[in-house]
Amino acid sequence: MTKLIVALLFLGLNFYVYHAFARDQVIPERAPFSEFPLELDEWTCPERGEITPAVWKNLGATDILLCDYYRRDPAAYVSVYVGYHETQVREQGGGAGENSIHPPAHCLPGSGWDIIDNRTVPLDIGGLPGANPTAKRLVIAKGDQRQLVYYWYQSQGRVIAEDWKKIVYVGLDRALRGRTDGSLVRFTVPIVRGDEERAERAFRDLAPRVIGQLAPHVPV
Repeated sequence: MTKLIVALLFLGLNFYVYHAFARDQVIPERAPFSEFPLELDEWTCPERGEITPAVWKNLGATDILLCDYYRRDPAAYVSVYVGYHETQVREQGGGAGENSIHPPAHCLPGSGWDIIDNRTVPLDIGGLPGANPTAKRLVIAKGDQRQLVYYWYQSQGRVIAEDWKKIVYVGLDRALRGRTDGSLVRFTVPIVRGDEERAERAFRDLAPRVIGQLAPHVPV
């Protein structure tokens, strides 16, 4: 409740500051995800994933990277999703709307997945922008299936896990910089035969390689 109150106070401050110092939205230049490499050392994505127009509209993203990266063993793969939003407001000068980034922790239960472990953890992986990056680490379940999920919000030189912080920064960046762009970075790894450590190792092996290629696609 305290975090929600803080977020609402910051949004109120943003409304005042933005309308007192109104400016046009700034849309930074970036490279499209169609140019993101499908081979990252020994990891290979056979083909880019696709989503339906209805799902794309629901996500509100401007550009999407969706790839299952495999390494030698066909059963060993990591699904990578990065959704870039060039704006998180409905229209220039408008309020927050359908372009905002949807937190996976809110969407997964609607897809039939139960969250059985949910932590905010330091993201001790090299190559990330900003100071003290954090991520959400989830273990999710559907029947006998288990998956390890890491996700975070990466935008304008920062990496954060908490939804309320993302809301606050969208407001402040909009007021002070004229920018509301941002991205969601998510890694999903099947937990095979209950071996969570194996899934963790796969994430930590692939994640730095993906992060090292993100800079042209996710503007600072």
